[in-house]
Amino acid sequence: MTVNEAGRMGTASADRVPEIIESGGTARLHLTLATTDYDHVRDLLNGVVRAEGIVLTGFVLPVEEIFFRFIKNREWDVSEMSFGKFIGFAAQGNSPFVGIPVFPSRVFRQSAFYIRADRGIRSPKDLEGKTVGIPEWAQTAGMYARGFLVEQCGVDLSAIRWVQAGMNQPGRDEKVEFKLAKNIRYEQRRDASLSGLLLSGEIDAAISARVPDAFTTGAGKIVRLYPDYRSEEMRYYEATGIFPIMHVIAMRRAVFERYPWVAMNLFKAFEQAKERSLERIQDLTASRIPVPWAAAIADEWSKNFGADPFPYGLEANRKTLDAFCRFAHDQGVTAKRLTPDDLFPKEVRASVRV
Repeated sequence: MTVNEAGRMGTASADRVPEIIESGGTARLHLTLATTDYDHVRDLLNGVVRAEGIVLTGFVLPVEEIFFRFIKNREWDVSEMSFGKFIGFAAQGNSPFVGIPVFPSRVFRQSAFYIRADRGIRSPKDLEGKTVGIPEWAQTAGMYARGFLVEQCGVDLSAIRWVQAGMNQPGRDEKVEFKLAKNIRYEQRRDASLSGLLLSGEIDAAISARVPDAFTTGAGKIVRLYPDYRSEEMRYYEATGIFPIMHVIAMRRAVFERYPWVAMNLFKAFEQAKERSLERIQDLTASRIPVPWAAAIADEWSKNFGADPFPYGLEANRKTLDAFCRFAHDQGVTAKRLTPDDLFPKEVRASVRV
C-alpha cells in the first residue's frame, strides 16, 4: 500500500475534527488516544494524569493493530505510530500526521538478527551473498538494524538478497512508499511467512522486531546472530550514542491545525506520566513491577543513560533522531534527507524555561 493509497482510504477520518464540549461549567476537548500497554503511559490513559484542557478516551491494543488502523483509517485523534512509517509520510510533504516528540518504545536491535545455524553465518559480513527476510523494508527495527550493518559492520546491502513477507503469517504488505537504489535486490512473498522460509531453508536469515515462531519451535535450526545481544547493544550505544527510537506519538493533522495547543499539552502530560512510572520503578519499599531487583536495575540504567533513560523532546534525542533520518534516506524510505527539526512542529520543539 502506497502513501497515496493510505491517504485516500483515511480521508474521511483524517478530516474529522473533534469539538470542545462543555460539561459542568468546564469546556474541554474530547480526544481519542491509542497506545499499547506501557507502564509509563498508564497514568495518562487511566486519568491519574490529565492533559490540560483535554478529556482522553484511551484504547490499549497490540502495536501492529494500532499502526494498521491509524495509518489506514485514522481511527483515533492521537496514536502511537511506527517511527519508520511516520518518517516515510513526513518526507512526502503535507503528511496527514503531526508528530509529538514522545517516544513510548525504544529498543536496541542487535537482538533482531535471526539466522539458520547451518549457513556458516558467524558475523554480519557473512550476510553478504545470503538471502535475508524482512517483515517490511520500512519497519523501524529493520531500518536501525540495516544502519548498524552498514555503519558499524561495513556490510554492503546490495550484496544481500532481500525477501519481504509476514513474520509468522503470510500476506503482510508494505505500508509506505519508498524507492530502493537500483542495486538493491528485493522481492515480496505474499504466499509465505518468514518463519516458514527460515525453516524450509529458502532464506538464510531474517531481521525482525518480533521473535519468529521458527526460533522457538525450530529445534535449534534458527539461532540469534548475537546470543549475548545485550553486551553487543551496550557496545553499540557507547560507540554511537544512539538509543533506537521505535515508536512516536502522532496526531491527525486536522486536529493539530484547529487546536495547535494540543501538541504541547499532550507532551507535558506524557512526560508527567513517565515521571510517575520512573518513581514507581525506583521504589525500594515494594515490588512495583514484577522484576527482581527492579530498583537496583534502574540504578544501573542511570549510570549508562542518566536519570531518565527514556527522554522525550527534541534536543535530548537529537543524535538518535539524526541517525534515523540518515538511515531512512540512505535506505530509500525518504526521497530527501530530513532533519530532526523537520519531524515536529515548532509548538513542541522547545518549551518554556523559568
